[in-house]
Amino acid sequence: MTQVMAPATTNEMQILNLISAFIDYPTEELHQAQAELVQLIADNSLLSAEDKSGLTAFVDGRCNMDLLDWQSDYDALFERGRSLSLLLFEHIHGESRDRGQAMIDLIEQYKQAGLSIDVRELPDYIPLFLEFVATQVSTQTDEQGNISQNYDNARLWLQDVSHIFALLKVRLGQRDSDYEALFTALVHLSQADIQFDELAAQVKGEKRDDTKEAIDKVWEEEMVKFGPDASDSGCSDATNRPSQSQRRDQDVPIQFIEAVVEETLEKETAKSTAGVN
Repeated sequence: MTQVMAPATTNEMQILNLISAFIDYPTEELHQAQAELVQLIADNSLLSAEDKSGLTAFVDGRCNMDLLDWQSDYDALFERGRSLSLLLFEHIHGESRDRGQAMIDLIEQYKQAGLSIDVRELPDYIPLFLEFVATQVSTQTDEQGNISQNYDNARLWLQDVSHIFALLKVRLGQRDSDYEALFTALVHLSQADIQFDELAAQVKGEKRDDTKEAIDKVWEEEMVKFGPDASDSGCSDATNRPSQSQRRDQDVPIQFIEAVVEETLEKETAKSTAGVN
């Protein structure tokens, strides 16, 4: 089969751009696009009926509520505590020095792919990562001239972080949040084999880190930084995103090690158990 450069068919993996927008901070533009969003979900061929139903329910529920209420709920979920952090490496390295090196390695992989991001942009921010993965699709044509899309490379990227998506899905489910549907769809799109029941049992004993008491404890334990290094571990509020033309020509998957994720879960569960006792 011969690879051609210009896509001639629809890239169904562009659904990741939509999920990226849902995971990012709610905007007025998104809030006002209910009918269009629902149609995009219905038309996508990669989503299962279950995921279409979940995503449609998310859109209907969120677009029919007041935008300020949506934004407030978003802040309560993702801006308090670290268990629902939207930074991939937060769930693996926490605040250790290893996280900094992992960020450097990921930025280098983005550069090798021709992806240019602002120096203030955190490359492991999930919405940014998803928009990049959406471009990792090749168009192929067979000897008869039939054109098709190959999504294998994009799926490999998703599979690399599927355990983190699954972890967020389970934690959001425990909080009865409709954001769970977004990460359920991501896991399904990756086609990763993940046992959600087993993962739910692992995190069942976790102690909530978004309570006033938990947040106050973090403030007491962490040192306040000043100067040029003050924002090293903070979250970027930049809204830059990779364009659709920014693609990765070579498959250099991020090396997320499942054992590291499992070890992180074990540590968090142990801390939660100790806190209860």
